[in-house]
Order: sequence, then structure tokens, then C-alpha cells
Amino acid sequence: MAKWSPNSWRGKPIQQVPAYPDLAALEAVEKNLASYPPLVFAGEARKLKKQLGQVAEGQAFLLQGGDCAESFAEHGADNIRDFFRVFLQMSVVLTFAGSQPVVKVGRIAGQFAKPRSSDVEKKGDVVLPSYRGDIINGIEFDEKSRIPDPARQEMAYRQSAATLNLLRAFAQGGYASLENVHRWMLGFVSDSPQSEKYEALANRITETMDFMRAVGITSETNYALRETDFYTSHEALLLGYEEALTRVDSTSGDWYATSGHMIWIGDRTRQPDHAHIEYCRGIKNPLGLKCGPSLTPDGLIQLIDLLNPENEPGRLTLIARFGYDKVGEHLPKLIRAVEKEGRKVIWSCDPMHGNTITAAGYKTRPFDRILKEVQTFFDVHHAEGTHPGGIHVEMTGKNVTECTGGARAVRDEDLQDRYHTHCDPRLNADQAVELAFLVSELLKKGKQAPAKKAVNG
Repeated sequence: MAKWSPNSWRGKPIQQVPAYPDLAALEAVEKNLASYPPLVFAGEARKLKKQLGQVAEGQAFLLQGGDCAESFAEHGADNIRDFFRVFLQMSVVLTFAGSQPVVKVGRIAGQFAKPRSSDVEKKGDVVLPSYRGDIINGIEFDEKSRIPDPARQEMAYRQSAATLNLLRAFAQGGYASLENVHRWMLGFVSDSPQSEKYEALANRITETMDFMRAVGITSETNYALRETDFYTSHEALLLGYEEALTRVDSTSGDWYATSGHMIWIGDRTRQPDHAHIEYCRGIKNPLGLKCGPSLTPDGLIQLIDLLNPENEPGRLTLIARFGYDKVGEHLPKLIRAVEKEGRKVIWSCDPMHGNTITAAGYKTRPFDRILKEVQTFFDVHHAEGTHPGGIHVEMTGKNVTECTGGARAVRDEDLQDRYHTHCDPRLNADQAVELAFLVSELLKKGKQAPAKKAVNG
């Protein structure tokens, strides 16, 4: 295989790339970014990979979620806090049910670029370039906004740095202490259909904490009770930006993407001989790979060989995104191919991207289809004797009306009330916690009735 370098992707075909009109300005921005401090550190990425190795071995669970596409306009401390709080709620529900560690990875502090099914967007007689995320162009439907602007990359870097700063403070500064489990109740979750279940869970945790305190184990003496590990991730779509933030780790001599702890390759950019696979194969971060209905078993094994040739546990997460009506058909074939070849991977369920429909003029995702895809994902793994290792969801801490259904039912006619997403519809806080309770029941069920062990052949 040809020698890898941070820019070797430039010699490969590439999909989903914006057409920048001023290449000199683009080069100048990328040169600036290459001189900026890293956003995350190699040691943090290694720690995440080690924790994901536990998931690959069936001893932990991956919770990955956050915004569809972060925006410059919604970069407020309250938004970040509310997201983090709901994420902690989901994590506590999953940890308690599964009696396993939950590895927490946000789609945040870097999730700015979006692949699009069409290069152009049409409204009436006006045709403009598609919105590709705030790191590339503006969402406003006018000619000036839609021109790709390299300066946006520096804005995205600065916003990512500020977001990371606040997330680290929340994760390490006491906010994530289990003693605060009651305080994490958001106003609109506290009076939701999930509130009684969450309240009962919080009470059980508080009783446990009281007992531990009585025997001398407190958050003052045990940092694991007051701090949590929280990692960032995004789709590595804009490779010039990624290359500029690719650095050599001084301790190991390995290359790392320092734009986020984990990056993933989308379903539209996973061609084995193209630029995105070429870039990702050379960095040592944990990687995600979106797996859609067009991926064949042989194609998957080829990609695994390229991205994880050393068969390292925790290196590669396969993010299944089929749609509620296709997962039962496609997932078993892929699992069997991976098991037959003895590959160590994490299987995670993305129940969002295969279930998008249009209702009342809005893109939406029916909550019952999301739940159905998760249920079928778990059923398939239990039947195959493999570990359903995680979920990957688009969600927000805000009380939006973007996905229909849920215990406090959002109807088609409600979508217009609080439809705020810059791209795809997200679960609101209620729906996210409800999903966590469903997954917790599936985890419990899996522990009570261990599936047969799949045999490598």
C-alpha cells in the first residue's frame, strides 16, 4: 500500500467537497489553522480508544449523540449545558440498567459540515448551492450566503475550542457528580411522562450514594463519583480542515486528528479508493464508519482491512443506519461476515438517518420508527450472539418539535412550533430520555438471557 501522509488524500478522488471560488484564500486559512493549538490531545484519543476496546469486548456501552449540524447562531452556554445535562441523564439510565460503564461521546465541538444528496437547492425558480454546514456556507437562501467561505473554518475552530472548554469544565468541575443526579432534571422533563421513572432511578442512586457516604466513600475521596470522561466526535468531511489539524504525537510519533477525539466516515464518502478512507486510515484516533443498505459484506471487510488492519479493539465502530424496515434484512449479513473473519469492531445503531420522512412540509423522523430500528438492532445481535454495543443519535437538550411521536406526542401539525434544526430533525430532551429507557430495558433483557456465542469459522 502507498505511503500515507496527512495530505496523501489529495491525490485521490473525492466526494462531497465544496467548490471554493478563491483557492488562494482557502490555502491561507488552512495554513493558519495548521499553526493553531490542537483542540484535543493524542493521550485523550488513546484513552477513548482503550474505553471503546471495552465496548468491543462486550464489557461497556457506547452512547454517541448530539447535534445534526452545529451552528454559529446557537452557540450559547445554556444550549451546551442543556445538551450535556440530558446526555448525563441518558448515561445514568443506561449505566444503571446495564450495570456496565457507558462511554460518552458527543456529536459536538466540531460537527459543522454536512454531506448533501444534491449539490443544489431549488426554491421556485431560484437555484443555489446547497447548504453544507456553517463551516462551509450560510443557511440563508441567498446567493452571497451560499458561496463557500474559507474564513468560516477559523470560526468553527474557535467555536469548537470554546465549546470544549465548557464541556471540560462540566465534566471535571463537579457538575457531573452523581450527587447532582436530581438537579439534572430539566423543567420540561420533570413534568414529562418519563419523570416518574427518572425520579425513581434518581432516588435509588441517591440511596446508594448515602450508603457509600456512610462507609466513607464520597465524591471528595473518589473522583469517579464527581467527574466523568466526555469525548467529542464529528464526521470528517472537510478534509482540508482535518489535515490542518493533524499533528504528530510527541510521545508515540503517530499522527492524530486533533479536531476531535473520534471522527467518522459517512455513508456517502466510504469508497475504499477515495480521499476520505485514505485520510482516515493513517490517523490513530478511534474511527466510526457509517454502514447503510448499499454496503455489501465483502465491501465491509475490505473497509475494515483498510481502517483497522491490526484488528485493534476500540479502533473501529460500525454505525448501522438502515431504516426500521431494512435493518432486519441487512444487518445479519454484515455481522456474520465480520464474525467469520474474526474482526474486532463495535456495532452501534444509528436509528435516525434511515428514518427521515416529510410531513406538513418539514423533514421529520417518527419516534416509533426510531424505536423499532433500535429494537430490531438488539434482536438481531441477540440472535447472532454478538454485542449490541451502542447507539448514535441526533438530539438536543432543548424542547424542540422536530421528530414526531414520543410519550408526549409531537404531531405533524406541531412541527412548526419549535422546529429549529439547521439540517436534520433531532430528538428533544423528552424523546432522548425515553429512548434511553427503552435501550436500558433491552440491555437488561440481554443480560438476563445471554445469547448463544457466535462461532468464528
